[in-house]
Amino acid sequence: MNGPPADPDLLGRAQAWIADDPDAETRAELAHLVARAEAGDAVALADIAERFSGPLEFGTAGMRGEMGAGPHRMNRVVVQRAAAGLAAYLRAHGGASVVVGYDARHKSDVFARDTCAVMTAAGIAASVLDHPLPTPVLAYAIRPLGCDAGVVVTASHNPPADNGYKVYLGDGSQIVPPADADISAAIAAVGPVASLPRADDGWVTLGDEVLDGYLDRVAEVAVPGGPRDVRVVYTPMHGVGGDVVLAALARAGFPAPDVVSQQAEPDPDFPTVAFPNPEEPGAMDLALALAAERDADLIVANDPDADRCAVGAPFPDGWRMLRGDELGGLLAEHLVRRDPSRGGVLACSIVSSSLLARIAERHGLGFAETLTGFKWISRVDGLRFGYEEALGYCVDPDAVRDKDGIATTVLVAELAARLKAEGRTLADALDDLARTYGVHATDQLSVRVEDLGEIAIAMARLRSAPPAALGGRPVEELQDLEDGVDGLPPTDGLRCRLSDDARVIVRPSGTEPKLKAYLEVVEPVTGGDLPAARARAAQVLAALRRDVAAALGLPD
Repeated sequence: MNGPPADPDLLGRAQAWIADDPDAETRAELAHLVARAEAGDAVALADIAERFSGPLEFGTAGMRGEMGAGPHRMNRVVVQRAAAGLAAYLRAHGGASVVVGYDARHKSDVFARDTCAVMTAAGIAASVLDHPLPTPVLAYAIRPLGCDAGVVVTASHNPPADNGYKVYLGDGSQIVPPADADISAAIAAVGPVASLPRADDGWVTLGDEVLDGYLDRVAEVAVPGGPRDVRVVYTPMHGVGGDVVLAALARAGFPAPDVVSQQAEPDPDFPTVAFPNPEEPGAMDLALALAAERDADLIVANDPDADRCAVGAPFPDGWRMLRGDELGGLLAEHLVRRDPSRGGVLACSIVSSSLLARIAERHGLGFAETLTGFKWISRVDGLRFGYEEALGYCVDPDAVRDKDGIATTVLVAELAARLKAEGRTLADALDDLARTYGVHATDQLSVRVEDLGEIAIAMARLRSAPPAALGGRPVEELQDLEDGVDGLPPTDGLRCRLSDDARVIVRPSGTEPKLKAYLEVVEPVTGGDLPAARARAAQVLAALRRDVAAALGLPD
């Protein structure tokens, strides 16, 4: 293809971006694309058009996206504008200080330094953690340092090409509306970064005191004097959790785990996994193999920024990873039985299992259900324990008001050690939960799309023609979450309540181009026959999955 570019204004905006970009690498990247587009390369022109299709959205999870040049990518221009907008928001609300953390992804350290430079020049006292550390360490640091905000540069479990920018306010919780919209508006008002003041120094680089304080607190998650004999296989999934987990387990008195050597060191390219997420197929293969080889009692995995925790255990038919809902139930029951006199509220997201509500009721505790995301769970009044099915657990909200994969690792090790001392396993504890509360079988249908319009079409189809039955069970109530139900803020999603306490929730993912359906079946254990109850639940769950996929017009 030859001839002039189809959109001269687009290329003009690209040239303006190049002139404003302080990063030689992304300047060269975009300049190369522009040269190709000017020579008539339609692929390059389409690439530029996508990069300039709009700003990278700043929402309640901050922002996250692929790295590269352009406003729809993560880069130094976007980060500096975000820092300037956040600084303006803080000044407008009386804020004067921020602490910054970062992981080991490509350019995370650069983005953290840029944030400090912009904040300092804007009159905000900035501190930065001195090396890549888990997100929970940053979430912890905000309150003991008395800061008005926290920023962590991370893309969590996203693919290697991505990075992100997560914002907390002074209470230690992630931002929620209307703060996200206000910060986004302040970012939009920032002019060219070439004229943005940036300090060369003046911020504080923190030493080991913050990490030491965090580790001391995490060690207290396990009750002193309890059993400590447990053999753990651990993987940080090429992330920043490794050294911190080893230190946390040691301070709590547990033996050193067997670490998956191929995934032990931080590596932003995540060479052994397609996606650095313990939930993804194949991600736990190395850990599972090592656990079988070492005759371990437990597998623990963190995602790359160590705010999530995945757990595997031996069962009669072999090793398997626990579902997030299974671990959530185990941890809640363990905590309330360990300290039965302590009150508080158990909380989980709307897409998590109803088991937690039954645990709270049995033990006389409060229960709260929130929208998905720890930005909501962490704000529950009187929170004692909170979790979401996507492997996030808040086990010490007085210290970290967010999911914390490090503290969860210590708590799981304590639970496994106590069970081992009794000659029992996590599998036995799951059986106890089922006998007490019924079998709560959960599953998820997740469909990744190339075109986000497919998600809107599927949601519209379900709203306009809701099914009368799913999985052989009648739909007793269909709730449109956009209307705001049970006191929850409006959100895009549908909840189908079926007979016999079965449930389906369908919603777009908040962080990935996916449509997700969350399924739950509850089966009582009659006559003590747990295998029969599990078999019934599995049968209904499989039928539910087939019917939901058909209702959405998507492949199962």
